[in-house]
This record gives sequence, C-alpha cells and structure tokens, in this order.
Amino acid sequence: MRDFALTDLIKTCAAFAIFAALGACNMNGHTSSSHAGISPAAQQVVAIENALKATDAAVAQQTVPPIIGTGYATISAQPAHNINQKRLMAIRVARLDAMRDITEQVHGLRLSAQTTVVDAVLQNDTTRAAVDGTIRGARTVRINPVGRDTYEVVLELDRDMIARILMAVR
Repeated sequence: MRDFALTDLIKTCAAFAIFAALGACNMNGHTSSSHAGISPAAQQVVAIENALKATDAAVAQQTVPPIIGTGYATISAQPAHNINQKRLMAIRVARLDAMRDITEQVHGLRLSAQTTVVDAVLQNDTTRAAVDGTIRGARTVRINPVGRDTYEVVLELDRDMIARILMAVR
C-alpha cells in the first residue's frame, strides 16, 4: 500500500465531496433554486465547503489511511566508542529520519533552486530542500536491523491523529 501524503488525503476528500455535492445540487441537469445565479465553479466551492462541514471524525477515520514514515541509519557512521553506543545512536538517527519523512508528508517540502547560465552554458545548478513542522502522536511500528550495519525504523501517524489534523485544518 502506498504512503499517502496529507495533500493526497485532502484531494481525495475534496473529490468525494465534489461528487456528493454535485449529486445533491445538480438534479437532471438543473441547478437547485438555492444556487440560482451562481457560476458552476462557485457552486462547486460551496458544495465542497458544505460537504467538508458535514463530514465528522468517524467518517474521516474510516476513509483515512495511516501515514507511515521510514528512516534508516548506519551503525558504523556513528561517533561513539563502543558498538552498543553506536547501535543506540543509529536507532535514534533512524527514528529522526522517519519523523522527517512523516513531517514531509504532512507539512510538505520546501524547495529552493538556483541555476546560473552564461552564454547558453550551464555554469551552476543548486537545489536545496527543507522540511519544517511539528508531529505529535507518531508511534513506533518496528525497529529492524537491515544487514549488518543499518537500522530501519518505521513510525506511524494513526487515523485518530490524522482525523484531528483534518479537523484542525477545517
């Protein structure tokens, strides 16, 4: 199952709301009298808003999949003196990487790019990415050693927490 970003979830809910609202507003090709004189685009916006207001947390819990973040870290790259400290540090780094992955899915990724072209020849191309946000309630699903030198940590933001985020967004 593919990981869903929060924007995918909102788009899915909005598409569902459009179909439900258009079914209620558009009967046999005629608009209802409450929306007479309003453009079709405005009718869709009103329909989406009404459908989102009508949606409650129970419906969101049934339709919203959990958000899963995965992080990796190598043991040998950790700056500790003994192997047990290195393992613990690698697990911590992998957990932070998984949190970054969830944060990216929920809050998005900010990209900045700069390209320099002189006389139709590329001189320099720089791309930077930044993730910024707060995540609460992520639970650890599993911590696995991968091979001899790597740890994998999988975190999950469950349906209840996502429903709370969606309600806060509204």
